[in-house]
Amino acid sequence: MSETGVDAGPRFSIIVPVFRVQGFLRECMDSVLTQEFTDFELIAIDDCSPDRSGAILDEYAAHDDRVRVLHLPENAGLGPARNAGLARARGDYLLFLDSDDTLVPGALGALAERLAATGTPEILIFDYARTYWDGSTRRNALSALLDESGAPSFPLAERPRLLDLLQIVWNKAYRRDFVEEHGFAFPEGYYEDAPWTFCTLITAQRIAVLDRVCLHYRQRRQGGNILRTTSRKHFDVFDQYARVFDYLDAHPELSRWRPHMFRKMVDHYLTVLDKPGRLPQHAQAEFFHRAARDYRLRLPAGFVRPSGVAGGKYALLARDAYQALAGLKVAGKVQRTVRKHAGKRVRQAKRKAMDLRYQALLRQPLDENLAVYSAYWNRLPSCNPLAVYEKAKELAPDVHGVWVVKKQLADSVPAGIDHVVLNSPRYWEVVARAKYLVNNVNFADNVVKREGQIHLQTHHGTPLKSMGTDQKRYPAAAKGMSFRKLLARADRWDFSLSANRHTTEQWERVYPCDFASVDAGYPRNDVYYRATAQDVLDIRERLGIAPGRTAVLYAPTMRDYQVGYVPRLDLEKLSRELGDTFVLLVRTHYFYDRDPGLQKLQERGALIDVSGHPVVEELCLAADALVTDYSSIMFDYANLDRPIITYADDWDTYVRSRGVTFDLLSGLPGDTPGVIATTEDELIEAFRSGRWDDEAATGLRAAFRARFCPWDDGHAAERVVRRVFLGQEATPEPLPQDERTIAPSPRAAAAATGLLKLPAPRTAAHDDVTTSGTSGTSGTSGASGTSGASGTSGASGTSVTSGTSVTSGTSVTSGTSGTSDVEMAG
Repeated sequence: MSETGVDAGPRFSIIVPVFRVQGFLRECMDSVLTQEFTDFELIAIDDCSPDRSGAILDEYAAHDDRVRVLHLPENAGLGPARNAGLARARGDYLLFLDSDDTLVPGALGALAERLAATGTPEILIFDYARTYWDGSTRRNALSALLDESGAPSFPLAERPRLLDLLQIVWNKAYRRDFVEEHGFAFPEGYYEDAPWTFCTLITAQRIAVLDRVCLHYRQRRQGGNILRTTSRKHFDVFDQYARVFDYLDAHPELSRWRPHMFRKMVDHYLTVLDKPGRLPQHAQAEFFHRAARDYRLRLPAGFVRPSGVAGGKYALLARDAYQALAGLKVAGKVQRTVRKHAGKRVRQAKRKAMDLRYQALLRQPLDENLAVYSAYWNRLPSCNPLAVYEKAKELAPDVHGVWVVKKQLADSVPAGIDHVVLNSPRYWEVVARAKYLVNNVNFADNVVKREGQIHLQTHHGTPLKSMGTDQKRYPAAAKGMSFRKLLARADRWDFSLSANRHTTEQWERVYPCDFASVDAGYPRNDVYYRATAQDVLDIRERLGIAPGRTAVLYAPTMRDYQVGYVPRLDLEKLSRELGDTFVLLVRTHYFYDRDPGLQKLQERGALIDVSGHPVVEELCLAADALVTDYSSIMFDYANLDRPIITYADDWDTYVRSRGVTFDLLSGLPGDTPGVIATTEDELIEAFRSGRWDDEAATGLRAAFRARFCPWDDGHAAERVVRRVFLGQEATPEPLPQDERTIAPSPRAAAAATGLLKLPAPRTAAHDDVTTSGTSGTSGTSGASGTSGASGTSGASGTSVTSGTSVTSGTSVTSGTSGTSDVEMAG
């Protein structure tokens, strides 16, 4: 290292090993790359991660030359991955950052200042805080050890209690020439931080401290931390301390540290023994005997045991008295039980309140050939669950599907679909014994997820707005929600379905639970690749869309900051300004009751109210264009490669009240699906001028479709059924977009069937189109909205697309609300 600034290397080399963290990786990378202090390189090691982590790293490297990515050919583990980064580091100082943790703003600048002020020590120790899913933080309990008063730098002998800090590598900056001089490297296996941490600390001549939180240590609720898993790999701890004592043997000048290392070793062994769920039950005695052997082998002369309970455990190890330690642990458990007696009484009361019959059913064997489906809080069959249900009947015919519906909807379930009424005796039987549970929201809290059951969460949209734990930051969106209960429900998921990479990353981040993502596309969108020209025309005829008219579907989402349905457009004016060549199809969000005002406008011929139409996919197939705001219907509609117009009159308010996952109005390819309008006049002008479907809009739409429809190709349901029901690979592989066959647009459908004689109009200024056709009137009748619950689109359609491939095996079209505008809190 050159202190004159001649060295061309950066001040810091930040080494980030990456494995299966796609939901958190962007936050980690952004926390580094947005630091005000910029003199660093970021070396990211893709440890052969099976998810998209490697691709995400490549994205960052393509946009920032400070990022260098190394893709390992096979999974090596945390230690070897860090070593691979070390070999490529050029910085004066080394920093290690786990890929689900983050640097706090200003961290690198503070580190650089402290290093300069303390005379470039070999090691600088800084503080961290634990962060939790609920947004809370807790600073390191031993932060007082980082008091900056006294000498700027010092040997460990002057402050030996620094050894009591957590045995981690990422709360320190290491001078690179110091590391290289002594040949420090990370070992393989669990607890790889221990030999590195202890050997570097006892070797360094000058250590400095920084009393500032520079890193946020994410506390994963489930998964993510291999040290919390039950495994014999915890026996690796013996090898790691063997390395520590081998280092001491090779450096007799450091012999004064043997008692300290002995104490850290014994405490670590006892921690592994005490932590529930780390060691397999049958391996605990073996582990204890190995620990006792190391105790006797490495006991320093004159060592004084600690006092209290800890000293008692030391004594048991010295005697290799496993049975006595087991008794001590039982006694401790009894004491803890007494302290929590009040909480236990509450739990007992809850258990007594549960239905005795359900408890008995939970003890019966699972039915390997039973699946329970539900959609939109037990409305009629629809959405992704319905499409999965249909495909399962084809590919897994031995699995019998049963739908859960509300009592008031039971008579509306289409013929041929077995169903149970919510909370009925048969309901409790099927949810207790079914092998498979499929839902696009969550089953009720009192549904017990049994061992052996498989829970598929299909979701119901791509998240533009903040979801899951992100909602805690937005009181209007979080009102009345219990996030602990929300995550307890999400803990039941085995599989989480995703339509695109953006969605996968969001779900894995905002639902910090231990599920597997199924990157298959949305089954409900399969219809967009299977519908024929005749299907499209038949749907338009049933809706009352006259031949030759340009149908614009207007489907706004709900607003958390408003109560009830509040019209955001003067629909009568819009219809009048667009002219007779256009017809508006208006669909309010399914959270709202039917709007009498819309029905009056329909009676006057100004629009067609399709709020109650049971199958939103039919509306999309019928529409020449979509006008929406922030509803996730845009992501589904993009599959059809038809114009999408964003009407965003309250974007700033929406962002502040709900939060978003990307900037829909940026105008950048991939973010914006087409023309943007923020006022009624802009919206009308977009149609009258033709901008709604010009070359620029087409280009934006293509980029948006490429980003958000990568896997939808007509085979999503098959991929899901093969993965979840059949235990196979999620095949077939998605077709390239240029090889997919999309349902024809209404114009193309009319041309294919001979109904279109002249080009259909593209703007309201063109009204001289001649068409031939017999059905439908000028947008005043035929609005299909009679089946299903009032104001919901979660109902299953009862209409049949005549002689088509829109439906599979039954008279039910794969319908859905087409939005993701609900929380997962049932």
